[in-house]
Amino acid sequence: MPKVEVMSETLASQVAAGEVIERPASVIKELVENAIDAGARKIEIEIQKGGVAMLRVRDDGCGMTTEDALRSLERHATSKLRTSEDLNEISTLGFRGEALPSIASVSRFTMSTREADTTEGIEIKVDGGRVHEPRVTGCPVGTSIEVRDLFYNVPARKKFLKAESTEAAHIDHQVRLHALCTPGIGWLLRKDGRSILNLAATTDRRVRISAMTGDESGKALIIVPRHERRGMSIEGAILPASFARRGRRHQYVFLNGRPVEDQHISRALKEGFKGALQEGLHPGAWLWVSMDPALVDVNVHPAKREVRFADPAQIRIAIIDAIEAALRPTSVAKPSLIDIPNPAPSVYLDIVEGSQQVLRHDTEETEIPKAESSAKVPETELAWRHEEQPQLKVEEEPNSPETAAPNFRIIGALSERYALLEGDEGLVLLEPRAARERFFYEQLLAGGEGIDSQGLLVPVLVELDARELDFLMRQQEHFSQAGFTLESFGGQSVTLSAVPAFLKSGDFKKALLDLIDLVIDRAGSPRIKRLAYEGFSAKVSQIAAREETWNIATLPQLLADLFSCDLPYCDPTGKPTLVQISYQDLDRKFGKT
Repeated sequence: MPKVEVMSETLASQVAAGEVIERPASVIKELVENAIDAGARKIEIEIQKGGVAMLRVRDDGCGMTTEDALRSLERHATSKLRTSEDLNEISTLGFRGEALPSIASVSRFTMSTREADTTEGIEIKVDGGRVHEPRVTGCPVGTSIEVRDLFYNVPARKKFLKAESTEAAHIDHQVRLHALCTPGIGWLLRKDGRSILNLAATTDRRVRISAMTGDESGKALIIVPRHERRGMSIEGAILPASFARRGRRHQYVFLNGRPVEDQHISRALKEGFKGALQEGLHPGAWLWVSMDPALVDVNVHPAKREVRFADPAQIRIAIIDAIEAALRPTSVAKPSLIDIPNPAPSVYLDIVEGSQQVLRHDTEETEIPKAESSAKVPETELAWRHEEQPQLKVEEEPNSPETAAPNFRIIGALSERYALLEGDEGLVLLEPRAARERFFYEQLLAGGEGIDSQGLLVPVLVELDARELDFLMRQQEHFSQAGFTLESFGGQSVTLSAVPAFLKSGDFKKALLDLIDLVIDRAGSPRIKRLAYEGFSAKVSQIAAREETWNIATLPQLLADLFSCDLPYCDPTGKPTLVQISYQDLDRKFGKT
């Protein structure tokens, strides 16, 4: 067995880097948090080639002395913790005392810093963990840290990085998180010499939200008034239920000034809408939560995004109450997130078709209609009805290898969800949506020129976040084959000028956003492009099938389409399209065997 040896400081720092430095965005996060803790009023970030070639964070905070600057590059050094008791009440963002030496150990690192009461600053260079002698330099008050050639000496780590555009999108997302969290700080982000984010400091959080969500979302924002419960306070803004998305990427929660992710909070956000959201959708939200640091542990995850609450039930109840209060109709006008001329219209909510809540402005007070509850079918009542239709059969045409459908007789519908068919061996239930998904899926996989599309008289402008835009641009060929014609419009917007012909609802923007939400985690590398496209096609088929309606008269064509497929008995996810209950099973149920 090899001898046990103590690791060198450089190796130990590189190991520590593996816990907190996953990609360039991780570096940005650590440096930005330090800048915020240093009291910065303006933070400038610059990146080149996705941050791998170069990234720089400059702030106008308090700066450091030469001694503090050198000590900050040592492991376990921090200005934010003094005793073990401090771990129970962490109120700063960066506190680990590992970030700077870890970053410096896997890059070519330069730090310049100057305090306000000095005329000269100090510059320190570090190459792969080797610290050079500090030298005097001229620099503005604050701290500037430049990181070049990230992971140059750890090639195993570097090969796991994604494309430059993807890494840049992660950085953009990280910066926006902190910019939302700190409206009192001005932010500037440059990518390859071009400014892509420039936000002035503001005293109003609502102004910062509106500046970063786009006009459509910004105008629809609903204020969440300050709500207090048992030492906690919650305030912010939410979007109406009609803006809900399938993913949680549009939920921003800041706990004591720190961006966090927590399942308790996400569930509470949805519960606060009281059933107004469709299954699988999540509301957009921007919430600031303040509470006693002793009641939450922020040190449970290396990246400090996940937290642990001492009493999760209390934070859940507080958020539900705050959301319900924001959505509750009142006769008093709510303030908007943009300036509204007086007299301000009353803001209230309507229940649309019993499931969707939308924001409506009106100058007159009207009564809010109550959503009618769905009628329950008694268990003793037969849940399916026989349609008085001519006896329809789907028969196999001779000499036609494409049509291999069994000889089904259509006998009715079950609760408008399943078609009832009589086959040679018993009762067959068809799930029409699953059948339509299979048909669209195989059409897409068949290749050719893709599915038919229809041009739009007026192109639709769609605003995305950086990660969504990066995904869409890399998968543009797939979207085109699926019938979507998309072009970059500048910034984080694209224009949608054509959509698949099967889309009939008119809400083409929502269809595109749904598709992005469904497949954004399935993007594959060029080596598995076919696998990626199969996943993409499965999601497109879900949206296509959702647009289709069915009735007894359309079943023959649906069955013909289904049995023209290579695998007619399952949908793209492997779930069955048809279920058979044999005569033997029925006889057994009735005790005839």
